[in-house]
Order: sequence, then structure tokens, then C-alpha cells
Amino acid sequence: MPAERLLELCNATVVLGEQRVLDALTITILVGEHTAILGPNGAGKSTLMKLLTLQLYPVASADGVPPIRVFGRDRWDVFALRSQLGIVSADLHDRFVQGNSNGVINGLDAVVSGFFASHGVFAHQRVTAAMRQQAGDALERVGVAHLATRMLGTMSTGEARRVLIARALVHHPKALVLDEPTRGLDLVARHQFMEQIRGLARQGVTLLLVTHHVEEIIPEIARVILLQGGRVAADGAKEAMLTAECLSSVFDAALVVEETGGYFAVKLKS
Repeated sequence: MPAERLLELCNATVVLGEQRVLDALTITILVGEHTAILGPNGAGKSTLMKLLTLQLYPVASADGVPPIRVFGRDRWDVFALRSQLGIVSADLHDRFVQGNSNGVINGLDAVVSGFFASHGVFAHQRVTAAMRQQAGDALERVGVAHLATRMLGTMSTGEARRVLIARALVHHPKALVLDEPTRGLDLVARHQFMEQIRGLARQGVTLLLVTHHVEEIIPEIARVILLQGGRVAADGAKEAMLTAECLSSVFDAALVVEETGGYFAVKLKS
């Protein structure tokens, strides 16, 4: 039986203003295929994320072929799709801690909000005992059950980011989408966060990482797609993509690549 497809893009083009931000992208990612999408600022990564989460829509194709399918479907109710995708990002963190919630929400309620794809728990939402139990279980799964009653605004960035992993996992999504997930984390917190993600990958949670940091690509990720100028510059096995030649071309700089313990690191060539 063929593997389920997480994401299918077929000549997907996004135009903002007069600029083609994504230009005829064709990509297929399978459920169970841990994948990183890597590229410099301006490569189109953020726009691709917005396509995946239905915040943006591509230009309609002339041949009638849907330019985007998620989990095999080209039409989704936004909230139904978000129940299938768990999303963790620095932007989501900002909306929780610095946005409307202003940090005045505890860890458990932050996770419960994942059932509603909202940035808090509101009076009109019906929260059941089962939801609270599942939220508590999700916090325990990522090792932060002790943060259930702590306010998000009093947590360290690393603690709050792990609460958001629990939020993303609370409805048992088919895939976990990580968008620049370690932004704002210090060296130790970044390592702890990525080790947590490694554990989830080994448990069978499909990972889709969108980043411009090679260091975020954990050993469990086997495929890397390189974006440049809104196009796919290269796509293949991690070891073939994370070379000095490939990355120097995509990032338009002379780079040196080193690999240690399954992690890759990049620095400017001296």
C-alpha cells in the first residue's frame, strides 16, 4: 500500500504584489518521511509555510490540476486541517507570550487551546475533562508536566517552547511542522529542544522542519529540500544536500561544512 502523502505541490506559484515569491514549486513529501526545507532569508520558506497552513493560496493552474494537496486533499476546512498538523514556531510563541494572551495563560490552558487552534481558551469554548486530561498527558509526554499551572509569561523561552510542542501534539496530529523552532533559544535550551524533537521522531511523529539553520537538522531527518529565490534549488538525501558545494551555491557564500555525531555545522570559509 503506497505511503500517505503529507504535502503535494504541483507547479505551485504565489504572487504577492508583483513579485513571484514561490515560482512553480513541485514537491511531494510523504507521511513518515522526516524532511527539512532549508534556504536563506527570502527563499520563500515563510510563504511555503503559509501555503501549508492555508494562510495563503497559490495561483490557480491553467490545466485544472490542484497546485497544492495536503494529506491528499485540495480542499480543507482550516480548523480541520490544523487538527491534522501540529505546528511549533517562534512566531506562535510570540503570539502566545507577547500577543493577545500577553503571557497570562498557564501551561495547561495553552495546551488545551490546541484543540481549538486558538491562542488561548475563551468563554465560548467548551473544554471537557477529557481535553484537560489529554493536555496533561501531552505535557507529561514532553517532560514539562510541572509547568501545567505556571503562567507562560513566567517561563523561560525553552520551557514555553516545550509547552507549545505539547500543544501541537495534544490532538495526535499526523505530522509536526517546525518553523524556525529554536529562534530565541540559548545554546543549552536549543540542544534540549532538539533532543526532545529527536525523541518524537523516534516515536513515529513525522517531522517537517522549515529553517535557515543547518544546525537544526537533527540526525533523524533524512531528506533536505534546498530553496532559493522561490524555487527548488536541490532536493535529495541529507548527506548529498548538506555539502559545501550545494550550500555555498544556495546561500551565495563560500562555506565550509562539518559533520559530528549526525549533526552538520556550517561556517564561512576563511
